[in-house]
Amino acid sequence: MSDADRATHASEQEARQVAEQARETEWEHHSFARELFDGRLRLDLLDPFPAVDPEEEARAKEFLERLEAFAREHIDGDAFDRERHVPEHVLRGLAELGAFGIKIPPEYGGLGLSQRSYNKALMIVGSRCATTGAYLSAHQSIGVPQPLIYFGTEEQKQKYLPRLAKGAISAFALTEPEVGSDPANMSTTADLSEDGRYWILNGEKLWCTNGPRAEIIVVMARTPAPEGSDGRRPISAFIVETDWEGVEVAHECSFMGLNALSNGVLRFNNVKVPRENLLWKEGRGLKLALITLNTGRLSLPAFCAAAGKGALQVSRRWAAERVQWGAPVGKHDAIAQKLGWMASHTFALESVVEVTSRMADAKKFDIRLEAAIAKMWNSEIGWRIVDDTVQIRGGRGYERADSLRARGEKPYPVERMFRDMRINLIFEGSSEIMRLFIAREAVDTHLSVAGDMIDPRAPTGRRLAALLRAGLHYLWWFPSRWLSWGRWPRYAKYGPLAEHLRYVHRTAGKLARSTFYAMVRFGPGLEKRQAVLGRLVEVGAELFVQTATCLWAHERLRQNPGDRSPLTLADLFCRHSRGRIQDRFDHLFANHDASTYRVAQRALSGEFAWLEEGIVDVEAPPPAPTAAEATGGRASEPAPVGTGD
Repeated sequence: MSDADRATHASEQEARQVAEQARETEWEHHSFARELFDGRLRLDLLDPFPAVDPEEEARAKEFLERLEAFAREHIDGDAFDRERHVPEHVLRGLAELGAFGIKIPPEYGGLGLSQRSYNKALMIVGSRCATTGAYLSAHQSIGVPQPLIYFGTEEQKQKYLPRLAKGAISAFALTEPEVGSDPANMSTTADLSEDGRYWILNGEKLWCTNGPRAEIIVVMARTPAPEGSDGRRPISAFIVETDWEGVEVAHECSFMGLNALSNGVLRFNNVKVPRENLLWKEGRGLKLALITLNTGRLSLPAFCAAAGKGALQVSRRWAAERVQWGAPVGKHDAIAQKLGWMASHTFALESVVEVTSRMADAKKFDIRLEAAIAKMWNSEIGWRIVDDTVQIRGGRGYERADSLRARGEKPYPVERMFRDMRINLIFEGSSEIMRLFIAREAVDTHLSVAGDMIDPRAPTGRRLAALLRAGLHYLWWFPSRWLSWGRWPRYAKYGPLAEHLRYVHRTAGKLARSTFYAMVRFGPGLEKRQAVLGRLVEVGAELFVQTATCLWAHERLRQNPGDRSPLTLADLFCRHSRGRIQDRFDHLFANHDASTYRVAQRALSGEFAWLEEGIVDVEAPPPAPTAAEATGGRASEPAPVGTGD
């Protein structure tokens, strides 16, 4: 191994160690998804369906009605997108409604509503303008209020929560130019002043959503290494006010979508942060971030469900009124297939939001896996629904709403929806990172039993001990994952959806066995087989969503016995989902992963650079402006031939 390879390997090991130390290692509450990955459908955890608080629901109903009226009258997504700005009066109006303090307890000036009601509010606002919704979400899901409620002192809560509830915008500063999902390379620092009264903050943070307009932010920084440690500086969290000396907005970013988003680079130059503004404890910053995200991630699935609903509405109306070849396009099979898929999967998007919201509100679940699955699955399915909507609308889907409006057509904002939707596969953990996160948490039971057996760093003695321990464990575990009782008449109370729950029951056992096969087959190399892990994660995600969809359909039927349409949608969704699961199992080990990886490495080395010939290099600088362009005139352009001048 070369020195460079050793350095890279050490960096990988350190990064994994930092991430592992920040994990929540204990499972104090039940995790429905974790049980699925371990081969068990614990339907008893969600049956009876988690109830809502009638008093809270009544308060939320009144708030949501006022919010919907405000959104209809004051939120113009096309105008905000065009002007690249959400007006101050809109943010102020939302604050006056209480929309910036939806989950903040009443004793601190907030509305004290549930996660379910919060998600409903985000869907209302997001359906009018995704950027405006992002202001509320970045402020409350990952901004200051959530970690402050979880980990703040009473003094910190009294000082900041009332301001935040009234509309003082907040943000979360973690990412750096060289640090995305790998916090081991974080360079922002905070050191105590000589008199011990302040933390002196220095560094730069990238892509701080709300950052340029925020008043209060949470900043992650490295603090001094504890005595007797290995010298590595731990990561801590601080509450910072942006009007303090030394806080600078170095750059405001512009993106493909979410044009009105306030997002930028924040720079900290010897910022004096009062010592009491340390949030939680020294060295707990990354753990604070991960715990906050466990619930914070539930906002993105809600936005994706709202986008799915809006896209379905546009597609349904257009497919019914647009006539081609003598019939509405929705009558033609090519479009009908898309519409049926969109309807069933939009219902699944809603089901995931409903079930995970109620799980969060019940406060008796560990939802780290469910939140990650919801974020990953809803963002990917929502993106496909919006993409299909562009296709159904054809050229009108590609045309901007302003252009459609100018020539007298219905200004469906499909093009804007498409641009705004794409970021959801990246925000708050990309789909690739979500798969790795879910895979790590899903195999936690196996690692607790056989971790040393597949750990390349473990000494031989520990590996042998782990092998013996694992042998005894799997002697009973493995056969139990074959003894599936997921057959008739189990789950009969769910009527026509019972067969799908029985399928989930059986397939959970197969997923657990397949995970075990992968551990045996690849041993310590399993962590590098990210495509294999991804397929296992996708199977588990589909099983969770199937369960959520069946449960929500059954609950809706209970609420309205005369309407069986949710059963129809859930049934079709589960049939499509089964096909995806079968595909993942078929290609779990019989695939082209190794060949693809080898080609990728050869591409990285430049071996296929000849493929890039015949174009202008993408790094080529733009042309220098001509003299006329530089002055904004056209005087130097020659007159057209034949004008007679």
